[in-house]
Amino acid sequence: MHRPRVTVAVCTWNRCGLLRATLEQMTHLRQPPGGWELVVVDNNSTDQTAAVITSFESRLPIRDVLEVQPGLSHARNRAVREAAGEYLVFTDDDVLVDPEWLVAYDAAFRAYPEAAQFGGPIEPWFEGTPPDWLTRVFDQVSPAYAAIDHGPTPVPLDDAHLVFGANIAARMSVLTRYNFDPKLGRTGTNMLSGEETTVFAAMRRDGFAGWWVPAARVRHFIPRERQNLKYLRRWHSGVGWYQGMAPASPEEHSLFSVPFWVWRQLVEYGTRYCVDRVFGSPRVWVRDMSYFASAWGYLRARRKASRVQNR
Repeated sequence: MHRPRVTVAVCTWNRCGLLRATLEQMTHLRQPPGGWELVVVDNNSTDQTAAVITSFESRLPIRDVLEVQPGLSHARNRAVREAAGEYLVFTDDDVLVDPEWLVAYDAAFRAYPEAAQFGGPIEPWFEGTPPDWLTRVFDQVSPAYAAIDHGPTPVPLDDAHLVFGANIAARMSVLTRYNFDPKLGRTGTNMLSGEETTVFAAMRRDGFAGWWVPAARVRHFIPRERQNLKYLRRWHSGVGWYQGMAPASPEEHSLFSVPFWVWRQLVEYGTRYCVDRVFGSPRVWVRDMSYFASAWGYLRARRKASRVQNR
């Protein structure tokens, strides 16, 4: 059996309408040299996801894989186990890919054969018209919406040039050495993430290079229910939780297992937000909210770790 050059993986859970749009867009992809396959990992959906996948069997090189363990990390790990390609490209079930997407990735794989990781631009695809304040601060909060663009020139990936899971790729011979951490990644409606950036960072620490692929473009759906402060608070709290899961430094000064700087950040930016929400510009009070929410997430993670440790 011919081994495809590329496996595309889409992990999905109960979003059959968006998944249909994603798969429909993929029918317009220009075929990469060496062929490709599409693995859709159904994370135990209860809607019409299976029927949607089946409806594309005559139009896409698609396989339906069921992963019953809930959580994006479990679904990503299953995709790695199922992939037959030399390279694995991840995208999401709420993304519209550019017709040249796979061709652009294939060209990067050939241009940088020593590289093990790649990523491309993610543009926002808003449902309706976003609120004015969000448009004005979008560059400030773009990571919360997995939007990213490092420019039109290929550059090496590093801590200053990160890529997000809606548009990443990796060489399978390297990726199989790593696991996406089930403690990270979204499960149901929680906002914890970072499973893909953690894996990619570990790969770079081990000496595996990566490249930005500017021509591998996708658009990522932003529903109306995420175009508000409630969503941003939850997202920044998830970032804080992720940071708070790191082992505590023995040198840090803490109160109730939480570093002093976290308490200070909670008080300072909570107070600033209350004032700036009335008198300040959106750029200021969104900044205040983000620092407060991340500190709150950090505090919750440390307090939970302390309770577990003291049992």
